[in-house]
Amino acid sequence: MMRCLRSVLTAIMFLAFLSASAQGLQRGVWTPEQANKWYASTPWLVGANFLPSTAINQLEMWQAASFDTTTISRELKWARSIGMNTMRVFLHDLAYQQDPAGFKKRVDIFLRIAARYNIRPMFVLFDSCWDPFPHTGKQQQPAPFLHNSGWVQGPGADALKDSTQYPRLKKYVTDIVGHFGKDKRVIAWDVWNEPDNTNTSSYGRWEPYDKTALVHNLLEKTFQWTRMANPAQPITAGIWNGNWIADDSLRPLEKMMIEQSDVISFHNYDKADEFEKRIKWLQRYNKPLLCTEYMSRGNGSTFEGSSPVAKKYKVAAYNWGLVSGKSQTIYPWDSWQKKYTTAPELWFHDVFNTDGTPYKKEETDLLKELTSGSTGVRPN
Repeated sequence: MMRCLRSVLTAIMFLAFLSASAQGLQRGVWTPEQANKWYASTPWLVGANFLPSTAINQLEMWQAASFDTTTISRELKWARSIGMNTMRVFLHDLAYQQDPAGFKKRVDIFLRIAARYNIRPMFVLFDSCWDPFPHTGKQQQPAPFLHNSGWVQGPGADALKDSTQYPRLKKYVTDIVGHFGKDKRVIAWDVWNEPDNTNTSSYGRWEPYDKTALVHNLLEKTFQWTRMANPAQPITAGIWNGNWIADDSLRPLEKMMIEQSDVISFHNYDKADEFEKRIKWLQRYNKPLLCTEYMSRGNGSTFEGSSPVAKKYKVAAYNWGLVSGKSQTIYPWDSWQKKYTTAPELWFHDVFNTDGTPYKKEETDLLKELTSGSTGVRPN
């Protein structure tokens, strides 16, 4: 009888051990101490949201038939020449589903190219902006004079509404983060770009009516899946809209994003005084701050205004767009409501022409000056 009881207890203890071990695979959110220790070893991060000029969207960037290493290398070299040491780069679940091994190989090739120029990317796993109906294969040509006419969401609306697709999304997240989660060439993971963006000025009529609730549920799962992969790099998702002056002014989704982020990221396309105000609001979390989108000239967000503020507070600064190309983000957001027939005199986003000349040399000179003491370190 005692022998039988001991066997049962041993089995229970073994199962408890397995359970604890499995739970241990999902690491916790970094404390401020952990986050600031990581940031202390990191130079001031300055870069762009990167899409090669020959790609209209994430799928054209990453699919085998259109993966353009020549353009990627040339344009990252231009970025490095003005002091940039990081890029924010969007992945896509459909590119992975289409060809998991090939997709990971291409990500590795991208990282090898980036490391050549001492650039450490932040990868974005999901995105709620623009076209809610992505598809693999050949992508559309740009609609003339239209800002981001071919950018696609990931997951798309169909997958977001269909919980039977969540297992494949989990596999995508855990495999990609698991594969590159200890890779020193990767600086961070941004799990979801502007998750509750309903694209009212463009595709709003085709969005799920309950998109915010659907995204809240799946974003929470995505944070969990990302932690299950136990990355050495920080995990984040950037708040981008609303009033952040106090915790009780945050919406439920924003609270969750803040609470689940190892480091705090945010977007700001306003003038420098508003940019600085929001930095001060977010300092209450006592964690590193990363501005993962800024710089829209026509909206008052400029390198001249925001970059010195970012350096003052050591806030990572990723402007939108590097080289003018198929994304057509030199055109403003209002090109979805207002017809343009020629290139705007004032570019909305982007830094370089396709021949590598700066749109405004005074901007690139400023970035060189500001980053002169913030060079990156080639990872081992």
